[in-house]
Amino acid sequence: MLQAQRFAFIGSGAMGEAMIKGLITQANLPPQQITASDTRPERGVELAQKYGVRHTTDNLAAVTGATIVVLSVKPQVLHDVLKQLAGHLAPEALVLSIVAGARTEVITNLLRHNAVARSMPNTPAQIGLGMTVWTCPESMSQLHRDQAKAVFSSIGEEVFVNDERYLDMATALSGTGPAYVFLFMEAMVDAGVHMGFSRNIAEQLVYQTVRGSVEYARQAGRHLATLRNQVTSPGGTSAEALYQIEKGGLRTVMSRSIWAAYQKSRKLGRGVEED
Repeated sequence: MLQAQRFAFIGSGAMGEAMIKGLITQANLPPQQITASDTRPERGVELAQKYGVRHTTDNLAAVTGATIVVLSVKPQVLHDVLKQLAGHLAPEALVLSIVAGARTEVITNLLRHNAVARSMPNTPAQIGLGMTVWTCPESMSQLHRDQAKAVFSSIGEEVFVNDERYLDMATALSGTGPAYVFLFMEAMVDAGVHMGFSRNIAEQLVYQTVRGSVEYARQAGRHLATLRNQVTSPGGTSAEALYQIEKGGLRTVMSRSIWAAYQKSRKLGRGVEED
């Protein structure tokens, strides 16, 4: 379904690159069918050298002939980009937005284009392990729905939601989620180094521990608290460590952090609407 499509990425930052790499390596999309547009010429050259994609600094040139257009710019510049592109997309083109906070209705109105799906992927899309939450209007054709699903499935798992408000939640939980995990892993590695491990060994221990724990949790199919209790013996090392974690308020900090990201996503969306 995707092999015959021509992609245009409007904005080629970290998340745009993640999708580009995922489409090429996971969906086997020929790189010549992808055009990456970015305001910085050196960024386009970098992507061309890494993946073999076409590149330009001209958004209008990028969308010419494109059948799937991915909006991956910063929310602060989305309004101007949509005004620039309005009326220049092929009528049959599908637009996929990964812009945090930007509502489908706003994009549709400013772009003057009805086939718009809003989504929130994350950076593990680069290795085919992304998590994408997406939605689209009820009026969207089945063809465009299938195309959107195919794109997101090619870079990992996808979840469709009927209510657009879940997209801001997904932005805070799974979209930003890798940053939380990396910080937690970094803290574990630093603790290992502090105890006396070399950094290489500490990283190996942490990477495999996190990887194994995630896969074990998925296969076990039990509540996470149950799994945690399995490795927490009374008066043992896990109990002591968890006591300090709870005493430090990790749950509260994580909850507040994710809530703050959710509020920020909503705020960024309002900024687009007010421009």
